[in-house]
Amino acid sequence: MGNCCRSPAAVAREDVKSNFSGHDHNRKDAGAGKKVPITVLTDVAKENIEEKYLVDRELGRGEFGVTYLCIDRDSRELLACKSISKRKLRTAVDIEDVRREVAIMKHLPRSSSIVTFREACEDDNAVHLVMELCEGGELFDRIVARGHYTERAAAEVTRTIMEVVQLCHKHGVIHRDLKPENFLFANKKENSPLKAIDFGLSIFFKPGERFSEIVGSPYYMAPEVLKRNYGPEIDIWSAGVILYILLCGVPPFWAESEQGVAQAIIRGIIDFKRDPWPSISESAKSLVRQMLEPDPKIRLTAKQVLEHPWLQNAKKAPNVPLGDVVKSRLKQFSMMNRFKRKALRVIAEFLSIEEVEDVKEMFKKIDTDNDGIVSIEELKAGLHNFGSQLIESEVQTLVEAVSGTDRY
Repeated sequence: MGNCCRSPAAVAREDVKSNFSGHDHNRKDAGAGKKVPITVLTDVAKENIEEKYLVDRELGRGEFGVTYLCIDRDSRELLACKSISKRKLRTAVDIEDVRREVAIMKHLPRSSSIVTFREACEDDNAVHLVMELCEGGELFDRIVARGHYTERAAAEVTRTIMEVVQLCHKHGVIHRDLKPENFLFANKKENSPLKAIDFGLSIFFKPGERFSEIVGSPYYMAPEVLKRNYGPEIDIWSAGVILYILLCGVPPFWAESEQGVAQAIIRGIIDFKRDPWPSISESAKSLVRQMLEPDPKIRLTAKQVLEHPWLQNAKKAPNVPLGDVVKSRLKQFSMMNRFKRKALRVIAEFLSIEEVEDVKEMFKKIDTDNDGIVSIEELKAGLHNFGSQLIESEVQTLVEAVSGTDRY
């Protein structure tokens, strides 16, 4: 998996050769005595994706899937392909999650705020989700690159995010993983639409239905997720966290550990005193408070958020720059998230399957003094020991991203 320019089919083939035979969800062919790969998508004929698409470089990587640039061989259209290696689908739940992601992307109507789904393909080694390519970059990167950043711009972004939430809820879907990284700009133009790109943790729901599975990203989790009793209201909370970050550059609930973040979320104390909050409009603060309402029963609905005066009058929102401190914080926060994704890639490429499954074991290997905290020196040594090919300047960039977070 080290070469990002290999096709997903080639990567999956290598994975299958070394790992597939040991998984109990494969079935034996009685005649040949061989393992037969599972079928994930029962309504899709198995085919070689590379017959229809030319698969190019890697664009991104998650826990289960790797996203590649791909080109339609007939139309030459540039697309994105999220490939999920079957060797990583270790349980029936994992398989069902992939089926659900495909079903949700097919179910949601076309929207300018959601990445357009082209098709799902499957071969013996992987499931491939082909979709619209978003070339405009990540949300925070665009904000940082702009000459100035204002409350009005934050309102425009929030409107798009809430339109996605409203569309999902209208069609019986809870997103469950709203975060800035899951929104990309379609192109590099100044007026490019912003699009939701990942529905891997989304789930269908019926009115009144409650869920208990803890999913999502720590900073953005609603308190009722941590209490294991939630419904669609969690998406409003997550969008409220994003709005808070858009306005001041840091998360409302932050700590050095995931447990600390969870405790801060349960406490629910929101800081409106640090800069630039004193200069932000009361209308914006009012919306943040109502979206981060701890009681989901009285938290605003998606419709109510979109009807809030601050969003209704988005074009009249203050166009005064929020200041360099906000841009600096957003850049640090973005770098920290990028570091985490880079670290995941290193882990995926240089550790065995068993070590990936046991994150605690990996942490212990890096935390050489067993104090429960990975220091900068331990991190650098750990990357080196696992055979990371990162050059010194890249390691330093990652180190700076992490060390900068303590200023939050």
